[in-house]
Amino acid sequence: MTLANGQPYLAIPGPSVIPDRVQRAMHRGSPNIYEGGLLDLVESLWPDLRTLAGTSGHVAAWIGNGHAGWEAATANLFSRGEKALVLATGQFGHGWANHARQLGVEVDVLDFGRQAPADPGQVEAALRADREGRIKAVLTTHVDTATTIRNDIPALRRAIDAAGHPALFAVDCIASLGCDEFRMDQWGVDVTVAACQKGLMTPPGLAFVWFTEAARQRCGEGDLASPYWRWGPRIPGASDEFWHLWDGTAPTAHLYGLREALTMLVHEEGLEAVWHRHEVLAGAVWAAFDAWGRGNPQIAMNVADPDWRGRSVTAARFGAPQATRLREWCEHRAGVTLGIGLGMATPEDPASDGALRVAHMGHVNAHMTLGALAVMDAGLKALDLPHGAGALEAAAKVVAAGA
Repeated sequence: MTLANGQPYLAIPGPSVIPDRVQRAMHRGSPNIYEGGLLDLVESLWPDLRTLAGTSGHVAAWIGNGHAGWEAATANLFSRGEKALVLATGQFGHGWANHARQLGVEVDVLDFGRQAPADPGQVEAALRADREGRIKAVLTTHVDTATTIRNDIPALRRAIDAAGHPALFAVDCIASLGCDEFRMDQWGVDVTVAACQKGLMTPPGLAFVWFTEAARQRCGEGDLASPYWRWGPRIPGASDEFWHLWDGTAPTAHLYGLREALTMLVHEEGLEAVWHRHEVLAGAVWAAFDAWGRGNPQIAMNVADPDWRGRSVTAARFGAPQATRLREWCEHRAGVTLGIGLGMATPEDPASDGALRVAHMGHVNAHMTLGALAVMDAGLKALDLPHGAGALEAAAKVVAAGA
């Protein structure tokens, strides 16, 4: 017997839950892409995308996912043979580094492991050691989707400045934009990368890069950017023809969906409230894990310090194979799909059967998060897995205090 029939809940860290309003906005026939309402709609996107990233700089968009955003940023930042310093705090930091290598960029990686953020002191030292100034840019993730580590972006900017190094600073916000506080201009970020399928509450298919005028001028026309990836022609206003922004037919359904999502985030809820909502829901998840862990030391969040955790997703360990057993019970018996333990393999647990992730990003509210935690609690009981009591009460107290 199963209780999974009914509306399922996808609590994985992307693609996230799509609001009904966004789905309805996308569900329409193809419009005229050369004149009329679609052009006005697209013009309305750019200021809201700048507000979302906290910048008055440029923004460009491509048809693609987060990896497309990596490629767009890397291809414009570097010429072949130039050097990047990557600050890796999980799988996606290493992923961006490998992506850059395959494009022909020379990459040095500072690996901070899977349970702690990038250390500004080590970053400053690495840049001071680069006496010839070969490092063109420092690349890092704001929140690594696999480990759920949140890097202190202002502190890393201060480290670059303290070293007196001219490197540009590029940040992957794919898992954090629209969830965690991010202020591109105020924090001194030169290039920001994101995509639409997580905090932006739109199905996968659009990638974005925000960049300062200083970054555009310094990078110029490098030899990595093909006509498709070059960011110059994609700056709004750089071309009189709307379709040129997409090098062909525009992704019309996604544009309608994104317009609705930005209306909800920027104009109706407001970014400060969006960040608060994610802060409270993350805190509820953490309170539940703390309670479960008091009855079983194998249950623990991947990141010990709350200041180092992303507010969009939480990675945790249960001991192999219990995380996989719990995920399967939650999905097939109760209709809640949790995220796999991506990039969390160990020699003792090569299949990551002891790790999982709980997403609380995007179009998520208190009843969804509390419901997911209640299903997990039921799963622990049904599978007779040792765990501490009081998780749901602890989570509810966090929500009550933050509402």
